[in-house]
Amino acid sequence: MITPDIERRLYREMESEAIKMRCIVLAIGGIADHVHVLLIIPTTVTIAELTKQIKGASSHFVNEVLHPEMPFKWQGSYGAFTVSRWDVDKITAYVNNQKEHHAAANLIAEWEETYEEVNAEASAE
Repeated sequence: MITPDIERRLYREMESEAIKMRCIVLAIGGIADHVHVLLIIPTTVTIAELTKQIKGASSHFVNEVLHPEMPFKWQGSYGAFTVSRWDVDKITAYVNNQKEHHAAANLIAEWEETYEEVNAEASAE
């Protein structure tokens, strides 16, 4: 769970890891159970290795530095999408306002899904 007392430092750690991998961080925002990150990723970095690094380093940081009441762990799945440069402002606003979007149930369903959820839906059809 991403609690208010760890949220800001968690996001900074995630940003730091992305920058180390030569990404440009455009937005990070989330709620208690997930985070959205909008990045410009260099062509030399795969989404899988980037995700592994950000999730691994940030999980380690929370558990070893912030010492939450309960152990912190990311879910195993993630969603990744390429976006048009013309949509960057819209997506940045969506990511930066996650709490408001979830509180108002004003979500963009495709951006809230993970690979596991999409696979489960396809298997059910």
